[in-house]
Amino acid sequence: MRLLIAVALVVGLLAPAVPIHAQDTEAIRREMEQMRKQFEAMQEQYRKTMETMADRLQRLESQGQPTATTPVAAPPAGSGPVTAQLPPQTQPPGGSPPSPMDLVRPRQPFALYERRGAGQLLFDMGVAGDFVGNLTQSNVEKNQGGSFSGLENLFFPREVELSAFGQIDPYARGVVIVESGLGSRGGELNVALAEAHLTLMTLPFGTQLKMGRVRNRFGLLNELHAHDRPFIDDPNVLVQFFGPEGLRDNGFEATWVPPLPFYLQVLGGVFNGENQVAFGRNTLRHPLATGRIRTFFDLGDFGAIQLGSSIANGDTPEQKPNTIIGFDMKYKYTPPGWQRALFTAYGEYLISLRDVVVNDSSAEAVVDQTRHRNRQGFYIGADVRPFAHGELSKWLLGFRYDWTQYPVNPGQEWAVGPFIAYYPSEFLRFRLGYKHTERSHCCGYLNFADNGGSARKVDELFLQATFILGAHPAHPF
Repeated sequence: MRLLIAVALVVGLLAPAVPIHAQDTEAIRREMEQMRKQFEAMQEQYRKTMETMADRLQRLESQGQPTATTPVAAPPAGSGPVTAQLPPQTQPPGGSPPSPMDLVRPRQPFALYERRGAGQLLFDMGVAGDFVGNLTQSNVEKNQGGSFSGLENLFFPREVELSAFGQIDPYARGVVIVESGLGSRGGELNVALAEAHLTLMTLPFGTQLKMGRVRNRFGLLNELHAHDRPFIDDPNVLVQFFGPEGLRDNGFEATWVPPLPFYLQVLGGVFNGENQVAFGRNTLRHPLATGRIRTFFDLGDFGAIQLGSSIANGDTPEQKPNTIIGFDMKYKYTPPGWQRALFTAYGEYLISLRDVVVNDSSAEAVVDQTRHRNRQGFYIGADVRPFAHGELSKWLLGFRYDWTQYPVNPGQEWAVGPFIAYYPSEFLRFRLGYKHTERSHCCGYLNFADNGGSARKVDELFLQATFILGAHPAHPF
């Protein structure tokens, strides 16, 4: 009896296992069939892609070949005028050529390359406009002691620039930027060549060479144009040490990225020395020499940071030696899924080692004497974009704190300035800011006329509107 019960139990357990095994087999067959169909679909997609690339390669190679010259037989006498045989026009490789609307519409650099045929422009063009308005006290306007000296209580075009940039050939690229802006109250608009340079990109040992008129890559902000900087006005230490135009000169800059486990860029430059505040000897016999090292670290989930150090050495307009050393930092944190940074921090610290000419009035006759000045200054700033999506993501809040000594005269100044920015799109920006400045003496290199005014304490309101038409060069981190 027990044996019969055991046999019945075994049969009962095995009985459902047979159909389950059959179901697993059927499921595996269906899965294999699906994978086979996916493989065939992928194979067909790759085949079509390769055929498209082969056709495109054939068209490009046919365009690169010199046009065969067909010998023209001499016309018989009296046969009438000869009609020129024009070659058929070549279609651009990417389809129809760009329309005028395509050219003026905001776009990424080189976005129209695929739609340009042989003989078309190989560079991009763009326009950037930057307008600034400021309100301050009347005594500050008399003293011309505002952040935009001589332009207090005005709304004016600070920088309107036309830029053209692109590849010259596979070995070099070029940039030309012409800019205009209002330099003084009631004055004419100044039009100047802001930049014009070429960069050789394929030199030995991974080096590159830039030559022409450039914005020197000293520190964090100097190489950026005014409308690209993260603040409405320039930090006080940069204005005091380099002047309102910054460091911009004619010469050469070479860069080298050594083969290291981490990113490190080494830069050296030689320039005429045309800065009228810091380096104005303006001759290659006593050039302005610059150097910079820059590194970058990706901190993963904690963001990324760039660290740099710069040096500039040359002669002042009074033919006295001057050396400026700088250290800079930029940190950016972008959470996963965010298109823009949630938090960005900036900072630069500068030291000026300079000989200056002073008048010694204690002697019987006023004589000029040389004195050495060690001066320093810094700024720190940050901005926050609190929201990742929606209309609120277009708003940004920021601030900056400045402290600096004057490089020649005694005294110092500090300032604090919060601001708010609104970005309707990537190519349009509005910023509203406030700045409070206090000075121990008035007022550094600018040598403000008294005019019955004072600029010891300055309160300013700023409004800035910036737009971009066409292409715009990309900027570093």
